[in-house]
Amino acid sequence: MIKKVEKLIHLFRTHREIWWIIIYTAIYMGGFQIMENARHVHYHVIHTWLDDQIPFCEYFIIPYVIWFGFNLAVVGWFVLHAQKHEYYRLITALMLGMTAFLVVSVVYPNRLELRPYYVDTGNLCGKLVALLYQSDTSTNVLPSIHVYNTVVLCHAINTCGALRRRIGVLVSCNVLGVLIILSTMFLKQHSVIDVSLGLVMGMLLQIVSDRIFETEEERSFARDALLGRRPSSRSTAL
Repeated sequence: MIKKVEKLIHLFRTHREIWWIIIYTAIYMGGFQIMENARHVHYHVIHTWLDDQIPFCEYFIIPYVIWFGFNLAVVGWFVLHAQKHEYYRLITALMLGMTAFLVVSVVYPNRLELRPYYVDTGNLCGKLVALLYQSDTSTNVLPSIHVYNTVVLCHAINTCGALRRRIGVLVSCNVLGVLIILSTMFLKQHSVIDVSLGLVMGMLLQIVSDRIFETEEERSFARDALLGRRPSSRSTAL
């Protein structure tokens, strides 16, 4: 036990960049709890006719719950193995999106009325869904952070130099990403509107983060591609 603690302390000392995401997560969770406990006079109900066409399926709780570990695993891997600019690109995109979510929740309080009146708790998945509904309210769902973070994490994995040629990892993570996004709708945790906005915001803010931490080699490669020139050998190595 002492050795594990010493290794953990050593990790935080040698990888100080991890403190950025830890501190931000603590701030974000505090803001999220305040929003969850707030009592607004009026909530904007998020709903579209497409939501009524999607059936409830408790088995999607599996990818929905895996999302929490997926976040920790990907961020942890990037701390230990990715290039510094790739790590900062990832956490900047995550922080931009989660901050935008808090702002939207303040200026546009919203809620869902999609959850089923009855959930069969005769199996483990049903019990997990019931627990989810008890612990997570149906308020402040726009945009879906489950969807937004999934888009950002999958983009980081697909563009990471150390993972680019590991086809098995890429396929597995992308399939998981699709299942996580679908789970938000099949569990009635999010509307199609929440999901769509999460997807669009994920792509747009990822572009912003990519631009901020773009390396000179990446800029050169982009210029060559735009002008139709053959990339230099240095750029091709990327």
